[in-house]
Formats: sequence, C-alpha cells, structure tokens
Amino acid sequence: MLIYNFFLFMAALLAVPYYGMKMLLTGKYRRSFRAKFGFVKSGLVEKMQGNPRIWIHAVSVGEVTAAAPIIDALRCRFPEACLVLSTGTETGQDMAGKLTQSATATIYYPLDIPFVVRKVLDLVKPDVFVATETELWPNFIRICRARRIGIVMVNGRLSPGSFKGYMATRFFWKSVIGAVDEVGMISEGDAARMRALGMEPARVHVMGNAKYDSLAAKASAGVRKEIAGRLNIAETEKVFVAGSTHEGEEKIVLTVYGKLLKTYPELTLILVPRHIERAGNVIACVKEYGFGGDFISMTEINRGKRRRSEKVVVVDVIGELFKIYSLAGVVFCGGSLVPKGGQNILEAAAWGKVVFYGPFMDDFKNERALLEESGAGGTVGNGAELLDAILKVMADPETAEQIGAKGKAMIAANMGASRRYVDLIETVLARNPSLPARRMTRLRHD
Repeated sequence: MLIYNFFLFMAALLAVPYYGMKMLLTGKYRRSFRAKFGFVKSGLVEKMQGNPRIWIHAVSVGEVTAAAPIIDALRCRFPEACLVLSTGTETGQDMAGKLTQSATATIYYPLDIPFVVRKVLDLVKPDVFVATETELWPNFIRICRARRIGIVMVNGRLSPGSFKGYMATRFFWKSVIGAVDEVGMISEGDAARMRALGMEPARVHVMGNAKYDSLAAKASAGVRKEIAGRLNIAETEKVFVAGSTHEGEEKIVLTVYGKLLKTYPELTLILVPRHIERAGNVIACVKEYGFGGDFISMTEINRGKRRRSEKVVVVDVIGELFKIYSLAGVVFCGGSLVPKGGQNILEAAAWGKVVFYGPFMDDFKNERALLEESGAGGTVGNGAELLDAILKVMADPETAEQIGAKGKAMIAANMGASRRYVDLIETVLARNPSLPARRMTRLRHD
C-alpha cells in the first residue's frame, strides 16, 4: 500500500496542474474539484437521514444507468433507508438526477487519499458500500474494511483487456478484492476472471445485467414522442442512427450513408460520437463528405434552432443516445469497426431495433451472443458489409420489425437482476453485528 500511495502522490503532482489549467481555460471540473477533496455541499449531510445507510457508487453515465434500477429496488426494499449515490464525473452527476429520484443524496466520490476518504466516510457513515461495475479504489476499500463497513460489488464487469492489466499486478489486487464481502457479476466470463484474480469462489455470483431493468423501463412511447418533436422527425421518416462512434468510424458511416441516399434519398442520418469532445472533428468530417450545408447539431437544436430539411444531425451533447435510438429504422453501434471493445448494443435492442456492429465486441460478448441468438443483431466486417446489411433491412421493414421485436422480448425476459443485487446487499447488511435489528426496517411483500 505504501508503494501505491507513493505513485498516487506522484500522479497527483502531475494531475493537479493539468486539471487546474482545464478549469481555468474551459470551466471543466469546477463543479467537482472541491467535492473530490471531501467538501460536501452545504445541506447534503443534513439530508442523509434514515436506516440502513447504503452508499452506492457509479463512476459515470454508463454505471449510473446500471445503478439506477438497483437504487429504485433498494428504496422499495428499505423504504426508510438513507441511500447515498456518488459519481466520479460531472456528466454522471447530471445523469443521476435524470435517472432516479430514489437516492436520499447525490455526492461526488472522493479522491483515494486516506484523509479525504476518512473525511467523507465520517459524513456519510455507511453501513455498506456498493460499487457498481468494477470500481475498487485500494485506500477506500482498506479504510471501509477497517471500519467494518460492508463492501459489495454489483453489476460487475471485467473485460478481457482490463483483466490482463489486473493480472499483471495480481499480487496487489488480490488483497484489495479479498476485502470485498460479495461480488455480483454480469456473466460467467466476468465471474471466472474475478476468481482468477484471487476472489474466493463462494463470494462470486453471476446475477445478470441491471441495465436490462433500466432499459425496459425507459423505452416508452412518450420518450420517443418527445425526442421526435425536438428533432422534427416525422412518424414515417426513415432514419439511420450511428451511435457511440469512435475515430475512424464516422468516415465509414458517412460513406455508407452517401451510397444509401442513392436508393433512399429521404433517409436521415443521426450521428452520435461516443465522446462529445470529438464533436468538432466529427462535424469537420461531415463537411468533408459533402454535408457542410446540410447538417445541424444537437446543441443548435437545444438552443432553439429548428431542424428543417437537414440530412445529418450530429449529437454533440450527452444523455440523448437512448432516446434517439427510438427514431431509428436501422442502427449501427460503434466502437466495433475499430478495436475499442464495442459499446452497449442493448439500448437500441430495447426499442425493438435491428442492430449492426463490427467484429471488435470484446467488452460486450454476452450482449452480442444474446442479441444474435434472438436474431436482432448482426456483425459486419467493413463498410461494404454494413451497406449490404442495411439495404436488406430497409427493403423489408416488416420482417425487420418482427426481428427487432425478438430482441426487445429477449431484454424483457432477462429482467430481474436489480432484485438479485438487492438480495446480495441485504445479505451483507444482515451480517453486520454493529447494525441493530431496528435499523433493518424493510418493506416485505408477503
């Protein structure tokens, strides 16, 4: 741990000037900087009332999406609980407010500096700490263990790429994960990798993906109507959505789109880059491919400019992709034609859409297998294959709708992970000898 803290200190020496400049020049990180050093907003601590006290951590947008249905399920199970949700990013903090109203308070996760961790733990006073996905900071875990605070991992994911990095320093991480009471993993592959890192097999459980619960709940006609109105998309308008694209994929998508227009001149393209800081480069790419006078950005729309006949919409804001998938006739999900491990293909499937993606889906193998088993997903190796696949779907929309419905049904059939994770959290709470029985008030459904 001394070596870890030494490198943490050295990293801080480099990071503080960098983030300081970012704040001065762009305003980014201003909201979270003080909070990460343990300065919780006035009034938040007073809001943290109720028992048991459960702290749920979700790093950013993706993890918040998984955590939200678990938090809602916890509120149903423990109606008098104090549920504190933390995020590591400002975008995650913004998304938290949109996805769940069940949290008692929302804070920023502290830097993994011992005195900062102790300061925030003194304020929150959790009975159990719940980490969403594989988010374990050594000092935080060590201090929680010393204070006999229960530790649970939910919706655990450990990609093959991350696993290699952990295995290279297994001697260090074995003691960290050994301090965790129970881990609930998304798939057997994730569980096997966690066991290989040294986690006791009896404490590793395969419980599914809580995002299924979130997706099924969010896919509604009202959501589609709202986003269609904002983008001025007619009910019968043909739309091609390219979501979570990475560098190199926009050129492929725009090439394919240009060829699709020859057959379907009324087709609209909605382009959603994975990282909004790349929006400028994406817009430059759109102009390069001949749509310079025929595109509109989501920022312009949000500022009041109405989309009229623009063929390309560039979504340069966060938190809109799931809703935008509802408009699609066909979907390409990025991070997959370039070696980035893929992105979440289930968001489009939840709307009953046929989804195409490239061969690089290492981080979403189980989602890919489920989707392809239902017939609602398909791998394409390059732009030419993507073009052929889209043309087939658009030529037979009735069959495409039937196939997409199978994917939507698959997601509905896999719901229930949130409840299983709550069961696991309750098990750890029940073991805590310092937790009086009166603090375990819960709503029983007999």
